[in-house]
This record gives sequence, C-alpha cells and structure tokens, in this order.
Amino acid sequence: MIRSMLYATDLGLYAPFVMQHALALARTFNADLYVVHAVEPMGLFAESVLQSYLDEQALNEFHSQGLKTVIANIEQRVLDSFREELGDDGEQDLQRIRAVRVLQGDPSQVILDQVHKLSVDLLIVGSHSHGVGAETPLGRTAARVLQLAKVPVYLVPLMERRRREDR
Repeated sequence: MIRSMLYATDLGLYAPFVMQHALALARTFNADLYVVHAVEPMGLFAESVLQSYLDEQALNEFHSQGLKTVIANIEQRVLDSFREELGDDGEQDLQRIRAVRVLQGDPSQVILDQVHKLSVDLLIVGSHSHGVGAETPLGRTAARVLQLAKVPVYLVPLMERRRREDR
C-alpha cells in the first residue's frame, strides 16, 4: 500500500513533467506527497571568491543568513510551480503536499536520507538533471538513487529521449 511518496526535484527543464507524474500518483493512491530539492554545497572556487570580497564577519553572516534566504526562496519557487501547474482547480492536490524541503548536500544522499527520515513508500525522480543530454540513459543522481533506495522508485524518463524514439 502506498500512503506517502517523496518527489525529488532538480527544478530543471523537465521538472514540471515529473511533477505531473508525482501529483497523478498521489491522487491515484490518495497518498501524502513530500517534495525535496538538494542544493549542492558551494565549491572551493565560489568559496574563495566570496572570501576575497567579504570580511570574516560578512562571510559568516552570508553562510548563516544568506543560505537560509536562498533555501526559503527555492522552497517558495517549488510551491509556486505547483500552484501554477495546478491552476485554480488544484487546491485539493496542493493539500496532498505535506512538506517542501530544500536541503544542502549531495543530491543522492539528501534524497536517500529523506526517504529514510520520512518513511515514504515510493520515491519519484526524473531520469536526468538539466545538464545531461538525451544520449545518456540515466543521470548520476538517478543512477545512485536507484542503486541504493530501499523503497520502490518511480523513474520518469527524459521527454526528449522519448520523442526521438517515437519517430
């Protein structure tokens, strides 16, 4: 029985398509839906650029408050995309969304941690991130999650690849 699901989004080009699948499944199973997006930690280059322009106090403030602001903005963006996709008739579907979480860390590890923490029955992911071409059958995060997930994974294939195969 599927009572709760986790939709992992990369907020990429195909995210609305994967989101439609997540909402349809939540409707079908009358299940709760959790949404997670992982923000990768800043790389060494970005960190060194910040250090060259900000003093220690400003840098510490950026790390504590700036990141919180960015995460809150991303969470709002995810909710707005759901509202936009659903339109005026989507209030019941919005009620299915129990939480939107934006967490910093390696995307596959963040997703797997949330699967465990939330005890969901199904994980929903897209097959690719926004940076991977159609010639690659599976993105790095999707591959890692498929290998390590302890719950069933609903994998939504990249639309571009499907269109080429339909010809």
